[in-house]
Amino acid sequence: MRVLITGATGLIGSEIVKNCHAKGIAVNYLTTSKSKIENNSNYQGFYWNPSQSKIDVNCIKDVDTIIHLVGASISKRWTKAHKQAIINSRLETTALLHDTVKNNSNTIKQIISASAIGYYPDSLTNYYSEDEKEISTSFLGQVVEAWEQVVDTFKTLNIIVSKVRIGIVFSNKGGAFPELAKPIKFGAGAVMGSGKQWMSWVHLNDLAGIFMHVLQHNLEGIYNGVAPNPATNNTITKVIAKKMKRPLFLPNIPKFAMQLVLGEMHIILFESQRVSSKKIEDSGFEFKYVNLDAALEELV
Repeated sequence: MRVLITGATGLIGSEIVKNCHAKGIAVNYLTTSKSKIENNSNYQGFYWNPSQSKIDVNCIKDVDTIIHLVGASISKRWTKAHKQAIINSRLETTALLHDTVKNNSNTIKQIISASAIGYYPDSLTNYYSEDEKEISTSFLGQVVEAWEQVVDTFKTLNIIVSKVRIGIVFSNKGGAFPELAKPIKFGAGAVMGSGKQWMSWVHLNDLAGIFMHVLQHNLEGIYNGVAPNPATNNTITKVIAKKMKRPLFLPNIPKFAMQLVLGEMHIILFESQRVSSKKIEDSGFEFKYVNLDAALEELV
């Protein structure tokens, strides 16, 4: 089996590459840097430049599945230019992949695309499953809606379309955890706002496992990439502090203060999405990190 991965060197991508190689699955990957092209039989790089619609069409040769992860980071200040980059990086890359597959002979049967739980509206009480129809009116909601629609165009090519709506990723190598842990480590940790907002987190190992599970079982449709037990910001902050043996003596940080510091992207810390993992579990996936305690124990 051979897969084509976009975003293969990112946090989630490099974990998936590791999983593929452990299972004997060969990986093609796309890169915008010609100096990063490797050429081993089980790890082959190909050049692309999505903003100029350039791609080495050999990247899809003998490929069974595309795993599409690439996209500009949402954890960088949302200037007008960066918001445009967040949208373009997702839509342009997907459209370029679609055109490449449409216009060249290939053996691709499935595309598995990253998506995000930012799709779901902000709520302290709702418990969201994949068939939720209401979409968040926030900037992230708009991004996810447009992104998923472009991924759906692969259905017209008779390709199985799968989407993993990713939650808050916990890992030592990047993602949300180092950012949450840093202030706590220096004794400046505090709960955000009321602390009641739900954070649907997932350990990086389990998230990569979900992608592999969708790949190996040809699962179609949308799957939430979150652990079975979401927790509130209050709980997560306190558990990290406990694991790090650090005090939490600062008062809760009000929303307006973070809005001053971070601008519009402060919503990442304050929006509440309690998201269900039941569908992926019902398909036979077993989580290694079911609860917060086990996940943070491993990270701290």
